[in-house]
Amino acid sequence: MNANAKTDPATFEIVKNSLYAAAEEMKVVLAKTAYSPILKAAGDYSCGVFDVTGNMVAQGPDLPIHLGSMPDAVKAVIQGVVERSDEFQPGDIFIHNDPYFGGSHLPDVNVVSPAFHDGLLLGFACVRAHWPDIGSATPGSYGAVTEIFGEGLRLPPVRLYAAGVLNRDVDAIIFCNVRTPDERRGDLNAQIAANRRGAARLSELADKYGPDVLMRIMGEVMDYSESMMRALLRDLPDGEGSFEDFCDGDGILEPGATEDETFIVRIKVTKTGDHLVVDFAGSDPQVAGPMNAPLSVTASGVYTSVKMSVDPTGMIPPNSGCWRSVTVIAPEGSVVNASFPAPVVYANHEMSHRISDMMFGALANFMPDRVMACSQGTSAILTLGGVDYRTGGRYVSYETIKGGFGARPTKDGINCVASGISNTMNTPIEVLEMSFPVRVEYYEITADSGGAGKYRGGCAARRAWRILGNDSQAAVCCERTKSPPFGLAGGRAGSPMRITLETPDGASRELISKGGFTAPADSRVLFEVPGSGGYGPPSERDPKSLGNDLRDGYVSMDGARRDYGVADPQALIDNAEN
Repeated sequence: MNANAKTDPATFEIVKNSLYAAAEEMKVVLAKTAYSPILKAAGDYSCGVFDVTGNMVAQGPDLPIHLGSMPDAVKAVIQGVVERSDEFQPGDIFIHNDPYFGGSHLPDVNVVSPAFHDGLLLGFACVRAHWPDIGSATPGSYGAVTEIFGEGLRLPPVRLYAAGVLNRDVDAIIFCNVRTPDERRGDLNAQIAANRRGAARLSELADKYGPDVLMRIMGEVMDYSESMMRALLRDLPDGEGSFEDFCDGDGILEPGATEDETFIVRIKVTKTGDHLVVDFAGSDPQVAGPMNAPLSVTASGVYTSVKMSVDPTGMIPPNSGCWRSVTVIAPEGSVVNASFPAPVVYANHEMSHRISDMMFGALANFMPDRVMACSQGTSAILTLGGVDYRTGGRYVSYETIKGGFGARPTKDGINCVASGISNTMNTPIEVLEMSFPVRVEYYEITADSGGAGKYRGGCAARRAWRILGNDSQAAVCCERTKSPPFGLAGGRAGSPMRITLETPDGASRELISKGGFTAPADSRVLFEVPGSGGYGPPSERDPKSLGNDLRDGYVSMDGARRDYGVADPQALIDNAEN
């Protein structure tokens, strides 16, 4: 291959778009063939195309949370093969989920397939999909434990298929350790099918343009994203900003305690020219419970906020080239750079949410017009598991509930959407009730949950699940119960998270933000997901907008929750109407 050769612009654009189309097509295949609602309906997965060294060339329209960690997953497979003095073969399929070897948390299972053309390795296809259960003592694998060994089945990169032949021993180990093996096998087969589609599209491009040209363009696509990111960074002001926030806890209660202890994350961002340095010095040491983030998870939170701030219109193709201009530094053994064998299952989303929001807070010091106030700041997870009274079989349900999207410098936030590092969809209530022994008794907007401001924060959702038939072993994983989503530039905070269990005898109790519990038959689990922060002083809000807010119930008429600095809110409604 001629290292100095340069692809003509037309061919480059066609192949670049074909690579991204291949990743998107992988997503379609997975959605149409997966078994579990969290995959086929909510879309908790990411698909990507990678070069021969494991760098991500193209990611589908999937989850920003995987921007930093998916390349590490593919590189872990490559490293394992190299260490064994082995080589890849057509028909190989690898599987792994180890957070300390390229993964994020154990329920995120990576399936990696090499792509060949006439015996030549072109690159890899990878699908990372959330499995609703990967073992452990808690259905859904979301218990509050103190070592990763208690979080479920941990798989290093292993060959599931060798040259197209299933390794039945590995297969048996996997499906002996999960509670719903038929559903898990369906999801795994969907991942394999998606990878085959991605590998087939790479082979077709190699056939059309030649393998050397294709692999050269794969490198050029990453260089293109790097150049665009650096150019946009250069156009933004240089500066330095810091931010500090505390997390609600790790789910581990000390003897005699009624709530877990908070811990602190600190961040400092320095921008010089076309380069960003993000330093987490001063963040607390890793904690006992599963709120410890591997460095690649921390990086994903950073990359998400950088992409949103620097490239708000989405011009830059997301790939490994984007992040060459960003350096992430974190103390080893801290909550943002965990050391083995610290548990990590909650941190994958809760810490990356937190880091993404904190990045906006730090960047606001020198580019306030490019950031947003804090969004819901949590994936608001509920897992349920037990025996379905309708079938007598086991079930495991995993759901993430939507909250508020933070206010922007020019517009209000958005109500009830997946925000920040997430990009999942709602599971339709009909699908949920058909699949699991629950009844959703309400699912609605929580009025007045968005923070006041010149632009108000998006409101959140509240939901009630009724447990039907048998007791359910449940677990929750939420943040922002103690630290409401912050506003920026004078905007107010959004409402915090609340979790309540109502038992059949009419009693109710608030639950801590993380950990397992038993939900008796006919009990209700109630979620009020956090709202989001406002942007700018509330007193600067347009009177007509404020009148609509008051009329629609977003602002308490007595001003108790949202003080807009006005003596007579009703007068604002009257003025807006006149």
